[in-house]
Amino acid sequence: MDFFGTLSDLWADTGFMGFFQGTNWQCLVMLLIGCILIYLAVVKKYEPLLLLPIAFGMILANLPGANLMEEGGLLYFLYQGVKLGIYPPLIFLGIGAMTDFAPLIANPKSLLLGAAAQLGIFITFLGALLLQFEIPEAASIGIIGGADGPTAIYVTSKLAPHLLGPIAVAAYSYMALVPIIQPPIMKALTTKKERMIVMEQLRPVSKREKIIFPIMVTIVVSLLLPSAAPLIGMLMLGNLLKESGVTERLEKTAKNELINIVTIFLGVTVGATANGTTFLQLQTILIIVLGLIAFAFGTAGGVLFGKLMCKLTHGKVNPLIGSAGVSAVPMAARVSQVVGQKENPKNFLLMHAMGPNVAGVIGSAIAAGVFISMFGG
Repeated sequence: MDFFGTLSDLWADTGFMGFFQGTNWQCLVMLLIGCILIYLAVVKKYEPLLLLPIAFGMILANLPGANLMEEGGLLYFLYQGVKLGIYPPLIFLGIGAMTDFAPLIANPKSLLLGAAAQLGIFITFLGALLLQFEIPEAASIGIIGGADGPTAIYVTSKLAPHLLGPIAVAAYSYMALVPIIQPPIMKALTTKKERMIVMEQLRPVSKREKIIFPIMVTIVVSLLLPSAAPLIGMLMLGNLLKESGVTERLEKTAKNELINIVTIFLGVTVGATANGTTFLQLQTILIIVLGLIAFAFGTAGGVLFGKLMCKLTHGKVNPLIGSAGVSAVPMAARVSQVVGQKENPKNFLLMHAMGPNVAGVIGSAIAAGVFISMFGG
């Protein structure tokens, strides 16, 4: 009798039994969603470096009885890097070490295209307010329009940590869908003649300029907006490691080992916040819809400002490069290149699009600083 009682107790303690208790059907749904996201990451290759750990984190968090996100659990401790705002700046350090700001330095006007592409952030912020989201929540949702996953996570961890799961999934999903979302908007807002414009080759940028740029940007932006210093500072430090030419080991560590390790921790723990009871709500669907609106308006804002620059320069600027102002580096710049080359095989827009693309990274970090300064108290 004791033997069968022990078996009964053992079965009662399994996660399988947990699915039949309370609202744990939601955990089953989340396990299915996690598996779908893994399929998209592995088979479709949609942002696999982050979508895969996020999806697996979802699975881990929704296993009844595992309690990995409860105090004392493994993911609880790893999550402190998100909660304390440590992981996103470290990822920016790695991004900086991989980024070439030369196209932006050679054509400073492209900074305006990066700024215009942040339109989606503020439009969606207002839209979220109209849908009765609280102000910090609306700011966190709006930042999806920057197409910068680490920035979205950073802002959300500061302003609305309870929305971290759906916002992270929306941000990285739309980043992965850049080649699908952007081209129809780009074509709808431009004429064939505009898309065929061939731009002049960019001027060479000196090493001195490349070294001065990250130092100058860090000082100016951080003085204007101190709350943006963690993201901008780490981004520019990584770039300085790259451009200085004297810290090769540190540069390689930042853009390889460090960013890879932090990406794993960030992805898994952010995915683990997507618990079934909190994720499967109407507001999650609203966040995903608003995220798409943010992305669309960001793309449109960049393209429309590109059209304005085209007119002001008498046809010297191809408006397509404006779509790269969303900071999905370098994917958005590649989309500009692909769309332009379909209209004109002799068109090479990639380097021109990289200017607004890297400007978008700076722009989204500044927008994050604005929101945190205004609503973080």
